[in-house]
Parts: sequence; C-alpha cells; structure tokens
Amino acid sequence: MNKILVTGGIGYIGSHTVVALIEQNSEVVIVDNLSNSHLFILDRIEQISDVRPKYYNMDVCNAAQMDELFATEKDIAGVIHFAAYKAVGESVAEPLKYYHNNIGGLVTLLQAMKKYDIKNFVFSSSCSVYGNATQLPVDENCPLQPAESPYGNTKRICEEILVDTTKTGSANVIALRYFNPIGAHESGLIGELPIGQPSNLIPVITQTAAGLRDKITVFGNDYNTPDGTCIRDYIHVVDLADAHVAAVARLIEEKQLQKYELYNLGTGEGVSVKQAIDTFEAATGVKANHYYGPRRDGDVVQIWADCTKANKELGWKTKISLEDAMISAWKWQEEGVRGKE
Repeated sequence: MNKILVTGGIGYIGSHTVVALIEQNSEVVIVDNLSNSHLFILDRIEQISDVRPKYYNMDVCNAAQMDELFATEKDIAGVIHFAAYKAVGESVAEPLKYYHNNIGGLVTLLQAMKKYDIKNFVFSSSCSVYGNATQLPVDENCPLQPAESPYGNTKRICEEILVDTTKTGSANVIALRYFNPIGAHESGLIGELPIGQPSNLIPVITQTAAGLRDKITVFGNDYNTPDGTCIRDYIHVVDLADAHVAAVARLIEEKQLQKYELYNLGTGEGVSVKQAIDTFEAATGVKANHYYGPRRDGDVVQIWADCTKANKELGWKTKISLEDAMISAWKWQEEGVRGKE
C-alpha cells in the first residue's frame, strides 16, 4: 500500500482526490491548515470510504512543521500538492498574500521533501498560466501569455521552480494544468464550499438557486464570444481526482518519460457562463437568477483544453457530463451543505 501525502486534502479538489486514492488502496496522509476548508469534510471522507485518513493541521509555509511531518511519516511514496490560495479577484487585490503563500509554500515543501529524499511530486497547476491564449483549444505547447492575475502568475512561477528542481535530480514532477473544476461527489457528502465569498461560478449558482444569494453577477456580456460571456472548460471534480491518482501512480511506477511532465486536464469543450447557468436550470429544474455586470479584472476571455496528451500518456479522459456535474453540485448544496448544520 503506497502512502501518499495530500496537501490541502480537506479542500474541494483535495478531498475528492483523497477519496479516489483510498478507493485505489492507497494510505493517505492529509495536511491542511483549514484556511479555505472545513474540518467536517474529514468525517465525510470517512463516511464515503470507511477509512479516516491521518490528518495534520499544519501549514506548508511553516518549515518547522513540514520537517516534523516528514520526520514522523516515514515511507511517503508521493506528494500531491493542492495547498494554495486560488481566488483570481482576491489575488488582484492582495498579490503579496498570494506570492507569499503559493510560492513560499511550494519552496518550503520541496526543501523538506529533499531533506527526507522524497521525490515523486504532483503539482496542482492551472490553465491560467496560458493567459489569453493565442490558439484554441489550448495544448501543452501553446505559448504562455502574460498572466491575467497574480494567482495565474504564481502558478507559472511555481512551474518554473519545479522545472529547475527536476534538473537537479531531487524531484520527479508531473504538473497538471486543469481548467474549471465543478460538481461534487455522487454521494452528496463532499463538494465545493468556499469560506466567504465564492470566486467560482458553480457555488454562486447553487447558492443563488438555494436562496442564499439574490442573484448571480455575470461579469461582462460584451466579450468577443458567441453570447458575449466568458468561455471556460468545466471539468467534473471526480474526473479531475482520477487524473491525480493516475499521475501519482505513473511516478511511483517509474513510467515517466521525462523528469518533468505536463498535462492539460479538461473536457475539450468550451462552455460560456450563460450556457453554464442555462444548463444548471435545465438539468435541475431550478431557477438561478442572474444579471450582467461589468467585466472583472483578471478574467481570461475564453479558454478550453486539448487533452490529447493526457488521454494518451496518462490513459485518462473525462467521463461525467456537464448536466450530471450540475445535478451533483445541486445535490451537494441541498443535502451535503445543509446536512452539516
């Protein structure tokens, strides 16, 4: 049984990946400082999987805590790193917070891994590194444009750090550039529940549909797209979790062709914000009131993925439809979120 460390493992994507790892008979250790996650999710992971992962309330930016962690947890076969701030708008308002946490946390974690000779590392990157891409769909060879936000820039800098680190021989890395995660586990027990104001579209939709918000603000309807709203590639979080399981297995089984590998994770289909709202309403039969507001700083106009490389080399592809993703997100809002109260 491989022991996998998951940083940010109580968060949205992290918790789904933990469940997927346990289903593959991995032993999971979670590190999460609860800065944007909820401790009750640990109970929900146990409900789903009948296993309670070992959990440390630690901060990846804290070198002493990382040293303590790796001194305590022997024989870690791989690390999946989710722990980072991720709100585009907040990063524009508070860039130093993002540079300190996202880059500093990565460096501190890599230093601890090097000390304890742990090499296999899966990095949670983002399509935001492409900026306003010059080609669509975007493949891994697409030239990187200037980042539209400090958040996107932290991901790009982190990738550069990882490339340099692999050149020293101290790490084997797979970086996963994923597009827009949505949906929830089919059980309705875990899903996306940001602390404070949501920065992603789907929790805003579900909270509005549930009556917790008056309406959705669609940021801009005058873009050069078919309906004037931004276009994204919405990937179900369970599909995304499966890709992380495939990536860490590839590292452990020494199937890498290069010390640093990079994969896009998406559906390959561009969906506008308006289409996403319409799909939610059609799939659930619930109204999500919305209006059009001004553009938001940091937003890319349109982007969707070419995932041919991940399909071929990771043996991975998406399975869950946009409609089913919306239904699962609504089940999570109506049953999972309310069930914690």
